[in-house]
Amino acid sequence: MARNPITIEVLETLDAIERRGSFAKAAEELNKATSAVSYAVQKLEEQLDIALFRRQGRRSVLTPAGRLLLTEGREVLQTTARLANKAREVATGWEPRIRIAVESHQSYAAFFAVLDEFLKEHPSIEIDICESVLNGGWEALEQDRVDLVVGSPGPVPLQKGYQAIALKSTDLVPVMAARHELAEMVAKPDAFEALLPRVRRVVTHDTSINDITRSAGLSSDGKFFYVQNIDQKTEAILAGIGIGHLPRQRIQSQLNNGELIPLKLLEDAVDDNFLAWKLSSKGKGLRALTQRLSAVFG
Repeated sequence: MARNPITIEVLETLDAIERRGSFAKAAEELNKATSAVSYAVQKLEEQLDIALFRRQGRRSVLTPAGRLLLTEGREVLQTTARLANKAREVATGWEPRIRIAVESHQSYAAFFAVLDEFLKEHPSIEIDICESVLNGGWEALEQDRVDLVVGSPGPVPLQKGYQAIALKSTDLVPVMAARHELAEMVAKPDAFEALLPRVRRVVTHDTSINDITRSAGLSSDGKFFYVQNIDQKTEAILAGIGIGHLPRQRIQSQLNNGELIPLKLLEDAVDDNFLAWKLSSKGKGLRALTQRLSAVFG
């Protein structure tokens, strides 16, 4: 197989010529002799059998073929630069990717704000996020499908080799939509209490596959409406499908404007949430990220 004449070095040469406007200025930037820059371009033109530059006054201007080559070549240069950074970081203990399971009821706005600051300092690290519900985050961590869980509910599984930090508890409020067919009965506690066991509950599916799911253990004389996450649960309750507990910080505006009605006959619930990872995980990126997250949410 013939050797590819398009090398990283020649792409850097073309880039410098195009930006600086002349072979001489490019040679100065690259710390090379002008003759060496000219020879590199001439050799590439001969090997590809195309013209890459043409003279326009005192400037060297790319031909259409040269423009195409440089445009795509710059993507190659950016990719190789990222690859080099990742290799250096891995060699010094910085992992290339961090996989995170975020509990469905967490505030994504605050979480993403932390990630934005983290990525500004560590732009070469990739972040891979999935959503978890109840036991699902713990199971994903145990099976090495994620490196970190954020907001997974207690208790922390024992003897799994986890490092866990308690986060701020989540205040879960039992609510019903103002448009629900029984909403007017909320003002009549005795009558509503008699109907309550038969009112449909909206429940999030536990994303755990192998563990005994927490959502499966609920008991009620009424019916259940299962959803995949808190966003779906919120919308289902707002539509009047049923009642359920929702995180106060996610629904405060609907409580304030009357779209959702708190149900005083049901107790508020408080979820203990944890930030957790395996003690065997030694990556510097994970360590830096967990410090940021615990400072904001702890």
